[in-house]
Amino acid sequence: MEIQQTPENALSHSVVTALINAPIEKVNIADWLLNLPDAEYQRCSTQHLGAGISSTYEGTPVSINVETIGDALMVQHYVAVVHRADYCRMLSVSDSITKNGRTKVQVLWELKATKIDDKTCLYTNEIHATATPEMLGYIQEHGIDLKDAAAARQAASDAHNHEEAPNFAKSIENKALTGRYNQPF
Repeated sequence: MEIQQTPENALSHSVVTALINAPIEKVNIADWLLNLPDAEYQRCSTQHLGAGISSTYEGTPVSINVETIGDALMVQHYVAVVHRADYCRMLSVSDSITKNGRTKVQVLWELKATKIDDKTCLYTNEIHATATPEMLGYIQEHGIDLKDAAAARQAASDAHNHEEAPNFAKSIENKALTGRYNQPF
């Protein structure tokens, strides 16, 4: 169940856009994401460690991503709540592992393509991180101020998003134009 982000539990919100030089009719974000090879995921950010695809018991696709965000090792289990050619809404209750221990954070990842003209579209990579009740307890137990944790997460998430979003857009573009992932950027 999705936790709604409020001022009391918000950790970060980052939106980065990039051009895809391919017609919207050829772009399929769901196909790109839900078949993304591990090596291609790793090429899109220096902080990406690994990726794989699985499913829930009900058969809903799941993208599993391992990456670092700031000083946290993140293991994300993104359930494809919506997975269309032009839009994916991926929701994860992610493991966050730091020097202080392990906790859970909810991450909502939205990937969207919007037509600009017949040859280009705009890619939007939007990430919301929300503290779970477990994380709020973890923060209190370790004497961490939520505002400090949120400021650190915001800076780290935004820097990460600015690196990966343009590379995701280029990878989506390559897949749209060639049908392959392994094209050089």
